[in-house]
Amino acid sequence: MGGECTFQSSQPVNRYLQCHELVLYKYRNHAKNLLVIVIIDFRIRLPRLYSTLSALTSLDYVTTTGPSQPYGQQHLNEPLLDHREGQLFLTEAFKVILEEVLCKGTDVNEKVCEWREPEELATLLDLELREYGEQQYQLLQRVRDVAKYSVKTNHPRFFNQLFAGVDYHALTGRFLTEALNTSQYTYEVAPVFVLMEDEVLSKLRSLVGWAQGDGIFCPGGTMSNMYAMNLARYRAFPEVKLKGQWALPRLAVFTSQESHYSVMKAAAFQGIGTENVFKVNVDDRGCMMTDDLSEKIELAKSQGAVPFLVHATSGTTVQGAFDPLEPIADICDRQGLWMHVDAAWGGSVLFSKEHRHLMRGVERWESGACSGIQLLECNFDLLKRCHSADATYLFQQDKFYDMSLDTGDKSIQCGRKVDCLKLWLMWKAVGSQGLEERVDRAFAHTRYLVEKMMKREGFQLIGKVAPVIKERMIKQGTMMVGYQPLGGRVNFFRMIVISPQLSYQDMTFFLDEIERLGNNL
Repeated sequence: MGGECTFQSSQPVNRYLQCHELVLYKYRNHAKNLLVIVIIDFRIRLPRLYSTLSALTSLDYVTTTGPSQPYGQQHLNEPLLDHREGQLFLTEAFKVILEEVLCKGTDVNEKVCEWREPEELATLLDLELREYGEQQYQLLQRVRDVAKYSVKTNHPRFFNQLFAGVDYHALTGRFLTEALNTSQYTYEVAPVFVLMEDEVLSKLRSLVGWAQGDGIFCPGGTMSNMYAMNLARYRAFPEVKLKGQWALPRLAVFTSQESHYSVMKAAAFQGIGTENVFKVNVDDRGCMMTDDLSEKIELAKSQGAVPFLVHATSGTTVQGAFDPLEPIADICDRQGLWMHVDAAWGGSVLFSKEHRHLMRGVERWESGACSGIQLLECNFDLLKRCHSADATYLFQQDKFYDMSLDTGDKSIQCGRKVDCLKLWLMWKAVGSQGLEERVDRAFAHTRYLVEKMMKREGFQLIGKVAPVIKERMIKQGTMMVGYQPLGGRVNFFRMIVISPQLSYQDMTFFLDEIERLGNNL
């Protein structure tokens, strides 16, 4: 029942005993006159034991075919999966994840990435999918390879995107979410998470200043912005759900030049059209100019369009600008427009007593996106009326519990991943005070970096300097930070300082490393 092993060596190796999962070999070391017994565990520890066997016998190489039956050929009266084998594999895989991703991946002395060109990387990973499955030791090597050659976003020197850093409580929540593997659409299959999501949403609404309302966790800020556009259109023209876009007038959306590109995607996806997204001018800080907003609304009307949505931003993608919400809300009130605020990352300032003034007037929005969470004021059933399809196999009306706990019909999705646990567990761990400290710390790092940068000569990059420096930093693995042009400006580095792992030392390293990588340009 065990696997077949082939050994090539100048010294004899004899099979001694074999069972389903263990294979024993005896080996006579003539030089030392010793009898060595080697036990090979085919379940999980092949790499380590093979290494030991090679050292004992001076083997050139060892090849193996596994002991298990091919996947899918087990008897139908037996389970298809071996839980013991799977749990052993999971245990070993977690050790790899802990060591390679969370220990090495957060070590400032390790590389941010092991850069390889695409062809070389494809070969190293052995990506081909074959007819028969691989052995556990081979799969563990796949886990190691994925961890080794992936970008370490937990690294203190990963400044590239907003998902930098790691929170171990949130990560534990994600692990638990994946292990439980449920879908957040009914109370019967996700009772814990339905109640948990409701609590998190309620707490976030209280930060905004709302006593009541509705909301839903979304896969990200892009999806939240799409929800907002769909809800705003439905409130203005509820007949769109039945009759479609052809029954509506030409619609107009208003957003700043610096808003997230998902606004354009949403307009295209929902049939409104990107040409009907009116871009409002911004000032030097990247904030929406309300005078121009009023002019753009009148321009749309003069072209026969019907304004229905103003999309403001708290924390733009590039400059981190906060649109002036109070005057924007005044315009929306006068014009009868839905006001949505994309606060996908800037919404975190609501935790900070020192910085929440950046979102003054936030309580006047109709909807807002906070870190992928869609919040609505007061309209308890608007999400459901807009998106429901009354699937009778999920949302039966004669259930034995309160049907309002079945939240799935509010979503445009059917199956919806649980996203609330990671935030809830992190919030439980550090409290609102801890989250406030993280926000204030990020602003402090920003101020420190700007102050240090202003004191250094030669830090106004021009031409193709930024792309070359980016290439060098990635190939050397020292750090990772993004760059881009903006308007008439040339490429500049877009520094992200949101990770709770960062210190002033990392800010100084960033400046020193930019100088080092670009000193001969």
